[in-house]
Amino acid sequence: MRFGTLDFVPALARPDLLAAPTAEFLAATDAESTADAAGALVAEIDPGLADTAAFCEHYEISMADGANCVVVQARRGERTWHAACLVRGSDRADVNGVVRRHLDARKLSFASMDDAVALTGMEYGGITPVGLPADWPILIDESVATHERLIIGSGIRGSKLLVPGSFLAALPNAEVLALAQGA
Repeated sequence: MRFGTLDFVPALARPDLLAAPTAEFLAATDAESTADAAGALVAEIDPGLADTAAFCEHYEISMADGANCVVVQARRGERTWHAACLVRGSDRADVNGVVRRHLDARKLSFASMDDAVALTGMEYGGITPVGLPADWPILIDESVATHERLIIGSGIRGSKLLVPGSFLAALPNAEVLALAQGA
């Protein structure tokens, strides 16, 4: 399938283009038939163009047709936990408002690059909600959940996934909310 200037193939046919946790999740999902992992497609990209703005410009893809995954660290008292937020590339997550209140955190911050990489097993700049630790909440903006197809990270900087928004909304621990600022 062609999207922008990229040619996508079934992700399960190219596990070399996926981070290990992403490939493992898609393979397990496909085997369990709880979601349509066959609907996940992957395309190889220049790793130097993995960041949203550069990627979209180079591969002729609208920022609204992509979704960014950010890892946040929540704290309340002695408890610290992590979550992921997914918003369209053209939007920003209301981290200090909606996300903090939804997670019932006293303090919320973006996870450090080192923590995000160590905890997810994915490359910074390629982190995806597909294959995150099973106990993490995945907060998905409602515009992502209803989008027909979106470009997201694959867990590595050298490729991107193309998935239906409904696939993302069906991920374990996924919650669909109005996350985008001004939404």
